[in-house]
Amino acid sequence: MSATTSVNVAPSSADQRDLVAEVEALGERLSLVRARIGEVIFGQAEVIEQALITLLSGGHALLIGVPGLAKTRLVDTLGTVLGLDDKRIQCTPDLMPADILGSEVLEESDSGRRSFRFIPGPVFCQLLMADEINRASPRTQSALLQAMQESRVSIAGQYHPLPRPFHVLATQNPLEQEGTYPLPEAQLDRFLLQIDVDYPDRDAERRMLIATTGVAELAPRPAMTADELMAAQRLVRRIPVGDSVVEAILTLVAAGRPDPAAAGPRRFVAWGAGPRASQALMLACRARAAIDGRFAPSIDDVLALAPPVLRHRMAVSFAGRAEGITVAQVIDQMTQTLR
Repeated sequence: MSATTSVNVAPSSADQRDLVAEVEALGERLSLVRARIGEVIFGQAEVIEQALITLLSGGHALLIGVPGLAKTRLVDTLGTVLGLDDKRIQCTPDLMPADILGSEVLEESDSGRRSFRFIPGPVFCQLLMADEINRASPRTQSALLQAMQESRVSIAGQYHPLPRPFHVLATQNPLEQEGTYPLPEAQLDRFLLQIDVDYPDRDAERRMLIATTGVAELAPRPAMTADELMAAQRLVRRIPVGDSVVEAILTLVAAGRPDPAAAGPRRFVAWGAGPRASQALMLACRARAAIDGRFAPSIDDVLALAPPVLRHRMAVSFAGRAEGITVAQVIDQMTQTLR
């Protein structure tokens, strides 16, 4: 049975009632999660929602924004609120792959026998924060590729599985800043969403100032466990997706691929999203519906999630850049066909 067909198999009445009840219960639990995160992170409701969508989909996220917008604070808060074992890597130009993955050391026993022992690196956790990932060299960035795709790493010819669940939330400074390396396309495609973090509005910044500059600063509080998160991830994959939403996803992703005959900004697409983008959009739409306590995603979910799913999986040609065309403009044209 194909993946598309299995998505749309209607459950029995009893199974459907159970699924609706489970989705509603998950929606209520996620409301508590968002409230706990909102106690620490101010004025970033859309960023928080997209981060939760990433984790519920079992994926990884790339958070992009200038320094000082609480990207690192958000990842740290998510680890506490969701009950995940989290670790942090501060990426620098001299960071080596072994600093992330771990390495084997030669040990000698009391009897004089020598053997190698593997010392795990910080990647062996449930939530890995790669802070300022684009400050690491390409060689070090590539050390995360296998971990992000296969949830395991290979050291000295031996495979080492990573804990479950495993998520990478990487922060990145804008590429125009000094001392940064652009991430390769293959690694960008491993990120489920690219979450753009913007400045908070005035009211949110006022609340942040009052809450964080006093005698005591509120610490994040747990609201879920790792096992509950994995159960939620399994539930998200059971949420049915209507044929109209599946067709909208396929149409949208196909529209973002190079087409010399296209009109408008789309004709400047140098390379577009592959099937992994379709998978990411399908999962993200299901997760967004679950966060709202809805039984099934809609085309509105596809429209809302198209930018974070597609913007790091597409590039504009040199001719397009010369005319001031951006990926955002291309995606906006693509979504107009679904409105």
